[in-house]
Amino acid sequence: MDSKTIISNTLAAVRVGLCSAAVLQLSLGATLAAAAQTADPSTNTRTPIKHVIVIIGENRSFDHVFATYEPKNGEHVWNLLSEGIVKNDGAPGPNFYKAEQHAAADPTADAFLLSPPKTSFKNNVLPAPLVGGPTLGGKPSQSYVAGNSLSLAQASENGLPADYYQYLVGGGTLLAHKTPDTRIADVNALPPGPFQLTGAAFSYDDYAASPVHRFYQMWQQLDCSLAHATPERPSGCDAQLFSWVEVTEGYSAAATTTGEGSTSLGFYNVQRGDAPYFKQLADEFAMSDNFHQSVDGGTGANHIMLGHGDAIWFSDGAGHPKKPPHDVSDGTTAKPAVLDEIENPNPAPGTNNWYAEDGYGGGSFGSPAYGGGSYSNCSDPTQPGVSTVVNYLQSLPHPIDPHCETGHYYLLNNYNPGYFGNGKNAFTDTSPDNTVFTIPPSSTPSIGDSLLAADISWKYYGDQWDNYVPDPYQLNYGAIGAKSDEYCNICNPFQYDTSIMTNAAIRTAHIQDTADLYNDIAKGTLPAVSFVKPSGLVDGHPASSKLDLFEGFSKKIVDAVRANPDLWKDTAIFITFDEGGGYYDSGYVQPLDFFGDGTRIPLMVVSPYTKPGHISHEYTDHVSILKFIERNWSLKPVSYRSRDNYPNPIAARHNPYVPLNTPAIGDLFDLFDFQDTWNR
Repeated sequence: MDSKTIISNTLAAVRVGLCSAAVLQLSLGATLAAAAQTADPSTNTRTPIKHVIVIIGENRSFDHVFATYEPKNGEHVWNLLSEGIVKNDGAPGPNFYKAEQHAAADPTADAFLLSPPKTSFKNNVLPAPLVGGPTLGGKPSQSYVAGNSLSLAQASENGLPADYYQYLVGGGTLLAHKTPDTRIADVNALPPGPFQLTGAAFSYDDYAASPVHRFYQMWQQLDCSLAHATPERPSGCDAQLFSWVEVTEGYSAAATTTGEGSTSLGFYNVQRGDAPYFKQLADEFAMSDNFHQSVDGGTGANHIMLGHGDAIWFSDGAGHPKKPPHDVSDGTTAKPAVLDEIENPNPAPGTNNWYAEDGYGGGSFGSPAYGGGSYSNCSDPTQPGVSTVVNYLQSLPHPIDPHCETGHYYLLNNYNPGYFGNGKNAFTDTSPDNTVFTIPPSSTPSIGDSLLAADISWKYYGDQWDNYVPDPYQLNYGAIGAKSDEYCNICNPFQYDTSIMTNAAIRTAHIQDTADLYNDIAKGTLPAVSFVKPSGLVDGHPASSKLDLFEGFSKKIVDAVRANPDLWKDTAIFITFDEGGGYYDSGYVQPLDFFGDGTRIPLMVVSPYTKPGHISHEYTDHVSILKFIERNWSLKPVSYRSRDNYPNPIAARHNPYVPLNTPAIGDLFDLFDFQDTWNR
């Protein structure tokens, strides 16, 4: 072998060795990279977003908050101002007729009608909105008095910036309840449509009344009928009965009052300084003008849908459907309704909206009443109210499946969850302090179960949870000071679930107080997914709270996240509400199933990855938040029947609000601009 051959062979061997080493290095690098990616599944996301925070307030519709909002940067918004329904000063606009409210009458004995025959209000004047909320500085049960209880307010609630506590001790009405609210300009001569709440005598910091917001009432407020269908509203829900339903709610032939008045038509004016923080967020970040409450009805049902993508139902506590207690009344004292938990929206003879069983105890015409119905077997068209809704859904050009399983009685309104905070079964508890309005433990899967299965970190932060757990019957509800317990048990979707609540390790790790939220933000230990619920003091619920208090609660969290650069750079904060609270809204409503959708509600997204001032028009609802989480972390839908199985909307360019492939809901990705902001 000559020297050239030796040198050539040596070089070849070296090249092979170097190549092998390179291959080994690449292989090892890929293995290490893969290991790094799988070490913490919470960081394996399809976008730069590693942390999602969902903050849920109470009971405000989109138009109620953003009626006069004017968007930035050439964006468009659908609201009362853009539709010409009102002017920027809050006065009626040239198209006020689009939101005109009507009276109605139910001419059919013992029957619930979605769209009863309409008439005009007397003298074409809106029935006067009535006074609601505390008469002093704060809630009467807490004895807050403006000017001398700031320290008690600070001791009762930790969820406000320092300069917001003043709003917790002021704003009382100083007027008698259930009388025309004379703080509202021309209260007895309002035209039959939306009116501005605030003015010379009604400040943004004042308490206001709370409209009716229960399941069948909300369906009727929407006034859905194909006779009203237009290209802009193909579902035919023209929202012309908000005031009538509110005025006739709880009204009987013997009644001396007219229900709740027309509070539902009130709105704030951001152009006159109302809702300043939420306006700032909309200007600086992004929001949707087509985001909806997912269930017609109240707080409990909507939080359940947010957590599960589905409704839950009465069971034997072991996952098998069962009929709820049902003692039929004939409407006389000889045979009263002792305990009837099945909803019956058929009105009493001679009334419009005085339902037989109406969701709450004492709410039936079979007086005296003990139990109010909140369940419906919507798979059975012979059940009260069911055929009316189902027939409407089936009449649509694209018939909608009610999505009700045979023999299941679904919860439509607010019942206590099946577990106390300590994991004890609340449904079978026999303590005298317990209430009958409790649903059995639920087996319906939740997003919590999905995250647990994928080993993705998450928590539900409930304001005043630590005070509630040792006080399961909430005997301290309304207390002031350090023992304040206005934790919302019906708002925690996971408190209904056997899979979460019966495992102490899971329960304590994943359900915590908002005090832990602030610590997790400061320390950089925030989980991948966080659901955050304020207490009843600061959740923004009309009458019991105020919108400025929920603004403050949200601001404290946003400011804390932005003060932590490592956290802020990969976080998206979704700020929304559980429902519209019965307030009027002019937007399109897409029927998805028997349970909803309902009216639009505000949704603001705060993140370094939003386009400043962007307004999304894609049709979405609460379950869209689940779709965002699932897409971001590559998760499957919660269950075979949950709404996160619905496709993303396909809409015409000239009408982005109406999905052509109904039923469909978006995943909120269009609120972000990841491509242009990836390196921020």
